[in-house]
Amino acid sequence: MPWKECQKMDERLRFIARYLEGEKIAPLCREFGISRVTGHSLIDRYEKSGTEAFTDRSRRPYRHANKLPFQIESLIIQLKKEWPDWGAPKIRERLLRQYPEVHTPATSTVHAVLARNGLVTSPRKRRYRAKGTPLHSVSAPNQLWCVDYKGEFMLGDHRYCYPLTVTDYATRFLIGCEGQESTKEQHAFTVFEHLFREYGLPDRIRSDNGVPFASAQALHGLSKLSVWWLRLGIEIERIAPGHPEQNGRHERMHLTLKKATTKPAGNNLLQQQEKFDRFLREYNYERPHQALDMKRPGDIYRPSSRAYRGLPDVDYPFHDQSVIVTRCGRICLKRKKVNFSVVFAGQKVGIKEVGDGIWSVAFMDYDLGFFDLDSCRVEPGKNPFGCKVLSMSPE
Repeated sequence: MPWKECQKMDERLRFIARYLEGEKIAPLCREFGISRVTGHSLIDRYEKSGTEAFTDRSRRPYRHANKLPFQIESLIIQLKKEWPDWGAPKIRERLLRQYPEVHTPATSTVHAVLARNGLVTSPRKRRYRAKGTPLHSVSAPNQLWCVDYKGEFMLGDHRYCYPLTVTDYATRFLIGCEGQESTKEQHAFTVFEHLFREYGLPDRIRSDNGVPFASAQALHGLSKLSVWWLRLGIEIERIAPGHPEQNGRHERMHLTLKKATTKPAGNNLLQQQEKFDRFLREYNYERPHQALDMKRPGDIYRPSSRAYRGLPDVDYPFHDQSVIVTRCGRICLKRKKVNFSVVFAGQKVGIKEVGDGIWSVAFMDYDLGFFDLDSCRVEPGKNPFGCKVLSMSPE
């Protein structure tokens, strides 16, 4: 048990006073709740320092083995002020040449000194901000599909349901309505693969900027799902943030879906899916639509002529080489690992040297960004979606 914190100096004074009166050290230490080693240490300190023994001593170490001498730190700051555009590597090299007899600190130490004195300006990382893409108005089936998650709602078993809905823009045909346990992308992959096998591939897909259709942290807001769509030759459209009216036909269907299937909701996900399936049949094949001159969506819609046959091969004949992105989202080039994006993991991209040590990165028909082997990080270029920037075939 340590000294009583509230009156530590008084306790030490009483301990020394009673010791000087002739009391034995062992019972004293037991009474004050300290070890005999601590007791003898206090007595030794009192005999050497007098009343200073009753105050706490500093626990600061006598010396710092790796502390940089202040003269070297002053030189680093002086050189930075003389050459404000120089970074830590150049300043270290200047120190090495001017003062070869002095032990030169590491580059990281020089950088730490500059940062500690407010002489480092960190470049602000440009964060992707969703702005939407050009939107198309089409008149034929499968030229444009609209996708979204209807707002989640609670089932009878107190679990939430997240309906993933897909419609054809031109015919208003409800292609799919699948209740999901979450908005995780692996569930969406399963749903879309089933729909692609049954109805074929659309020309483009319109979505909002939420997961799993987009990712605010990835290059140009792409997600693994949207990269998969691009790989299948499907163009992506995104509405502007805060403008659900740009996907108004789909949102209007959600209102009808909510009234028909969620009041009341099913007891569990399977029962709720039965409600969705009944609504899908009624909406497509029984319910006439005023916008279609009272025709039913099923009377107009036809499956796509573009059959789903898995992922096609990708080739980049106009680039210097093709590279497979690693599982951790990197491009390996000349024994360097360039940070790219994990959403492209396992995908083949084309790289091409466009300047002295500057490389461009392309995926499918889209130029995505640039990198150099010093920074080893792909910086985004102009957002390519909505306009193609290179051709992969003569067609």
